[in-house]
Amino acid sequence: MTEGRAVDGGGRAFERVLEALRARIADGTHPFGSLLPPQRQLAEDFDVSRDTVQRVLRELQNHGWIASRQGSGSRVVKVPAGSAAASVSAPASLPAQAQAGTETQTPGERGSRPHEEVILRPLISEAFERPHVTLDVYTLTSESLDAHIRLQEERIRRGAITPQSITLRLLLPSDGVDLPYPRNAEDPSDPRPRKRLREITGRQTASLNAVFRDLRVDGLVPSCDIRIRRAPLAPTFKLYLLNGVQALHGVYQVVQRPIEFEDGERIDALDVLGLGATLSRFDADDDPGSHDSVYVAGMNAWFESVWTHLSE
Repeated sequence: MTEGRAVDGGGRAFERVLEALRARIADGTHPFGSLLPPQRQLAEDFDVSRDTVQRVLRELQNHGWIASRQGSGSRVVKVPAGSAAASVSAPASLPAQAQAGTETQTPGERGSRPHEEVILRPLISEAFERPHVTLDVYTLTSESLDAHIRLQEERIRRGAITPQSITLRLLLPSDGVDLPYPRNAEDPSDPRPRKRLREITGRQTASLNAVFRDLRVDGLVPSCDIRIRRAPLAPTFKLYLLNGVQALHGVYQVVQRPIEFEDGERIDALDVLGLGATLSRFDADDDPGSHDSVYVAGMNAWFESVWTHLSE
């Protein structure tokens, strides 16, 4: 691999490196406050051009995951909510404004309010420690889900957990839905942001399908089932239903940020926060009339109705 390499697969190489670095940030390979490897090393590691690496780093910086400074490298300043790196304390030398960039939340004391803000990883991990795992997920993309499922796959392959069955039902917006985001902030009719979203979602769902297939084929999980359907709805929130007894709910916040296309063109877009979005937790208990039990039952019923009557 040389710095002069000019052709490396274009957009596919860009997305491959971007997703790999996001996964490394999520699993703690590059924890909060750490420096990413130099651009030359990243280019050699991924067998891509320096130009592709620079585009990936700009995209991570646009999303707020890293802070780059010429001569000082690129430092991780935000990690996905619930990631392995989320519990790593920021180094004392990290600037206060960068330390504030993390979006992980510490759960409050149960009973102190009708819900609590949570991080996702320990709850997904806990759900996977049961012999029979069920997940019903409604979301705009499967970015967060894909990262966390891959972390659980690693635990299964290490023998840390041994679920006998895993069933995932994933609800995504239909391709024909006129999504209000992402969109070009200056030209709402520009189709490229939505096309880019569909392509990214396609890669994420392919990744999820591959994980479930490999777990099943390798004999690590006797029953491993993933079903993906699309509904004619534009998500304004994400919902995780874990083993039928726990609901995690988070609204999407609309932000303006730059995005970059495969040809290198950048635009200002209206988009939503996915990775790192705050979630609220609700747990069903022995009292069917309790606040959390009613909420969990209602969300399970809502998901089942959309899955049965609206999705394809």
